[in-house]
Amino acid sequence: MIGNSLNKLDPKEFDAHKAHHLLKRAGFGGNARQIEAIANLGLEDAVDFIVDYQGISETETIQEDRFDKDIMRPPTSSERQSFRKIRESGDEAALEVLRTERQRRQREDRKQVAELEEWWLKRLIETPRPLEEKLTLFWHGHFATGYRTIENSYHMFQQNNLFRTHALGNFKEDLVRGIIHDPAMIKYLNNDKNRKGAPNENLARELMELFTLGEGQDYSEDDIKEGARTLTGYNVEDDAFVFRSRQHDSGTKSIFKKRGQFDGDDFVDLIFTRRSVSTFVVWKLYRYFVNDLPHEPTREVKSFVQAIGNLFKRNDWELKPVMKAIFLSKHFYDDANVNSIIKSPIQLIVQSMRSMNPPQRKKMLRTLAIASDLMGQRLFGPPSVKGWDGGRTWINTSTMFMRHNTLLYLITGQRPDGRAWEADSSQFNAMQVLEKEKSDPKRVVKELLINHLGVDTPDSSRVSTLLDYLKTQHNVIDNHSVMGLLTLISAMPEYQLC
Repeated sequence: MIGNSLNKLDPKEFDAHKAHHLLKRAGFGGNARQIEAIANLGLEDAVDFIVDYQGISETETIQEDRFDKDIMRPPTSSERQSFRKIRESGDEAALEVLRTERQRRQREDRKQVAELEEWWLKRLIETPRPLEEKLTLFWHGHFATGYRTIENSYHMFQQNNLFRTHALGNFKEDLVRGIIHDPAMIKYLNNDKNRKGAPNENLARELMELFTLGEGQDYSEDDIKEGARTLTGYNVEDDAFVFRSRQHDSGTKSIFKKRGQFDGDDFVDLIFTRRSVSTFVVWKLYRYFVNDLPHEPTREVKSFVQAIGNLFKRNDWELKPVMKAIFLSKHFYDDANVNSIIKSPIQLIVQSMRSMNPPQRKKMLRTLAIASDLMGQRLFGPPSVKGWDGGRTWINTSTMFMRHNTLLYLITGQRPDGRAWEADSSQFNAMQVLEKEKSDPKRVVKELLINHLGVDTPDSSRVSTLLDYLKTQHNVIDNHSVMGLLTLISAMPEYQLC
């Protein structure tokens, strides 16, 4: 029976198996040594270590000039004047020069967003603060914004850093209030076209429907219309938010039966008076970190989410107490919630990289970014403002083929779209994944199954399958045979779960 309260797990029950579960869910797994180290910390210290990550040094301090902000810069006043004269004169040769330059900038920007994908993927793989990056990915899917719509890679970089900076901050003040001032979101939902007398409802609608309250929960169509008026004049100038007072509707609005000369920031305050705001994002966090619930949630699950929602509200929308309560709870470690989430493409790739530590192959990051896209998850490219559906939508005949081939590439160097003889020749030191046993076949098999499938007690049929393979290798435990074992394990259905 799943617990229905915020009761903590008994610290005596926190073993290597539960530590492994925590590492997979609060990040992207880890190798045997990391699992053992987390288990040895004990429950509370382990959760504090993972959640209070600000004390851990980053692999890279992110600078604002990490990427070029001027590729898609707006024209200067003199350039605008020159463009206007050229258009008025009808000088086709000069117009063609302008079009060519625009196309060059667009190509450069598409190149930069590809570099941005690789940069973030590398950070996901190497970070010593995995919860920070996993939450950054969560917020990217929650406040979903796609590059193809805004066509400005630097704005995507800025938004990515907004999510990272406030990944465990205050949901209301840092993230929701931050997103209505975010250039990428303003462009993505056309709020740059939202002005007095001609309100655009996109941002107001999604702010309530997808970001805070839930579809049809605690608001009306009139609230959307009035909310759009509060956001008039919330615009972008180059890479920064700007409030254009002349475009703002300063008249009286009526929202949630309250009247006032509200602006966008007042609108956020009003939203957080609604009942459903305390649980909407908590349900999404639950599906992301605890169980993606392909079925109707039980009464016990609803009670747990409600308890977390109450805690969220009591802490004035601070996220850190919420995440600590989840990771400390008995509910989180219940058998029903272990290996109950289908790995997203990014989770599959990053967890495999962090647990197996394969060699850095030529163009590996680009290959993995493309593979993730083909599996249904492109960084900086959610399919819509709803983000990724996740869960069982990650799995179909096409994506399973790519998932298996991507894992094969990590182990063998054979590209998902390549031929066996074109495999990267970088040698994978597979023996380094074995921490405790390097000779006894049965112990080796069990160790690999425990560490890479995340099971407490390996299924006897799985053990037998791998032992049968080792018999074909004359029971020799060497680099070749361990690579074979990893290949077989990564092809097991359970490997797709975390």
